[in-house]
Amino acid sequence: MISNATQRLIFRGIHLVFSIPILGYIYSPFDKLPAYAFKTRFVFVPLMVISGLWMWKGHVVRRFISKQSVEADAAENLAHDRG
Repeated sequence: MISNATQRLIFRGIHLVFSIPILGYIYSPFDKLPAYAFKTRFVFVPLMVISGLWMWKGHVVRRFISKQSVEADAAENLAHDRG
C-alpha cells in the first residue's frame, strides 16, 4: 500500500497532465478544433474529472468500500458458523 502523500502526488500529477491538452483545445485556432475534439471529450476531460473527484472525495469512497467489505466478511463468517 502506498502512503496517502504519494497517492495525492500521483493524482495531482494526473490531474495536471490531463489539463494541459484541455487548455490546448480551448486556446487552439478554430480550424484545429476537430483534431482535438474526440480525445479531449472522451479521454482528457473524464480522466481529469475522475482524478479531481478522487482527490476531493476519495477518502469517502475508500471508507465506503472498506465498510462494505467488513460487513460482507462478517455476513460470510456468520453464514459459515451457522452451516
